Amino acid sequence: MKNTKLSERQFWLQRLGKTALRAIHILGITGAGGGILLGVAQEEWLVYWCMAMTTGSLLMLWEIIRDWRWLIQLKGVLTLVKLGLLTLFIPFASYKPELLITVLLLSVVVSHGPAGLRHFSVIHGRRIDARKEIKG
Repeated sequence: MKNTKLSERQFWLQRLGKTALRAIHILGITGAGGGILLGVAQEEWLVYWCMAMTTGSLLMLWEIIRDWRWLIQLKGVLTLVKLGLLTLFIPFASYKPELLITVLLLSVVVSHGPAGLRHFSVIHGRRIDARKEIKG
């Protein structure tokens, strides 16, 4: 694996970029989630949904490009499970609040769980550490 050192400027640009994406993602989740949980008409929260899906996709792509092993670590696998649960919004529209709550609880595990859990490889059956990541 090629080890490339980022300049301080590159590091800060990446860090600020990822932080900005994450902030917009959280705003989107908050707006869409509030609308879903409170039973607000979809047209009132759809822009937040699009914001959350777009930034979430970009954050996921960021991780995959950084290191493909993210896809086999529990944090990547659970992110894909969350996407699967979100697709269930269509056939099980009456269960949107329950599905959303499940996705949010999985998000806490992905974001704030211990590193040994988040970095656990479902293929290797043990923790595998990926390349150093830029926190956001």
